[in-house]
Amino acid sequence: MDEEYDVIVLGTGLKECILSGLLSVNGLKVLHMDKNDYYGGESTSLNLNQLWKRFRGTDTPPDNLGSSKEYNFMMANGTLVRVLIHTNVTKYLNFKAVDGSFVYNKGKIHKVPANDVEALKSPLMGLFEKRRARKFFIYVQDYDENDPKSHEGMDLNRVTAKELISKYGLDDNTIDFIGHALALHLDDAYLTQPAMDFVKRMKLYAESLARFQGGSPYIYPLYGLGELPQGFARLSAVYGGTYMLNKPECKVEFDESGKAIGVTSEGETAKCKKVVCDPSYLPDKVKKVGKVNRAICIMSHPIPSTHDSPSVQVILPQKQLGRKSDMYLFCCSYSHNVAPKGKYIAFVTTEAETDNPQEELKPGIDLLGPVDEIFYDSYDRYEPTNQHDADNCFISTSYDPTTHFETTVRDVIALYSKITGKELDLSVDLSAASAAEE
Repeated sequence: MDEEYDVIVLGTGLKECILSGLLSVNGLKVLHMDKNDYYGGESTSLNLNQLWKRFRGTDTPPDNLGSSKEYNFMMANGTLVRVLIHTNVTKYLNFKAVDGSFVYNKGKIHKVPANDVEALKSPLMGLFEKRRARKFFIYVQDYDENDPKSHEGMDLNRVTAKELISKYGLDDNTIDFIGHALALHLDDAYLTQPAMDFVKRMKLYAESLARFQGGSPYIYPLYGLGELPQGFARLSAVYGGTYMLNKPECKVEFDESGKAIGVTSEGETAKCKKVVCDPSYLPDKVKKVGKVNRAICIMSHPIPSTHDSPSVQVILPQKQLGRKSDMYLFCCSYSHNVAPKGKYIAFVTTEAETDNPQEELKPGIDLLGPVDEIFYDSYDRYEPTNQHDADNCFISTSYDPTTHFETTVRDVIALYSKITGKELDLSVDLSAASAAEE
């Protein structure tokens, strides 16, 4: 292997595949390796037999669950809101809108109101609060960074989210669902930060909702998320990227100054200028920052109180549960080709605050109604500790508990900028990503 690559990517998790696709499109010479013989790493899809083997130790699940190969269990479950359309990966993948977006409030599940009209109909608020919320929604809808008339005298790069909200007199209950279920903030730290990001996130939600004309702003790939890494891998190959699966012991080689210069596998070394990988390939350059608790459930009915939606996202804000972090519930079914007809798969995930997933996930699991099978799972979260300009290693962050992938895309965009020195332009036309028509 005498060739030198611009970048060697290790691991075929979703983030790594998106990056190899983007970097190839950007003209870099990419070699992509994985120690596994399948795509997807942590974000792979398992069929029912594989899931059974992983959690129950045998590969013979009961017959009443239906055919194994009709199941696709995404091991990093979620919905990709803003697909990286400008890479044209949509040519290789079919998406379909998720049917419902809901929020947990005072013990019940409610549809998330996304605009002024829905705010007036929502049982989440009383009559006077509805009027205040409607005014706030109209302000956000009309806000245009380049049109000072729409700013109402406020500079959103200086005014905090809390100050903006207090101008409209919204109560804590309303702020809770707007901040967590519309702006998709993971905790309440955003309240003390400039309001610009908060307003942009609300606008993205509303634009996505309008775009996909479903009951939610979320889209999800047919046949599940396991298709996503492969879609980006195909894209990379079209632009000259090279793929090698089943390469044991991918060992990163460093020169005397500590810079990555190549990767060795099976006695051969491929040279490169930069290495991109997930935390498992460079364990001494990452630190554990948390743990995710997760339950995977198989059911024979949709989630109650969601208007019988075949696919749905429910956000349980931390305050509603007396926790420090939100809980996420995502359910999908045969409508996205991930389960046999009549079966539903639900994921309940949260940042671990205890060592007892069963107890901790109970508020989410209690919303599901009767469950045929349930699997509990925990995994550690890692973040890089290295200085990428010193060692030329670009390490992704482990997947967090969110099921809507906004954070995944943010990490990818940040890594892309560090690797290439360019900003990734995401002001693309959302209409290029119409979710699959019925």
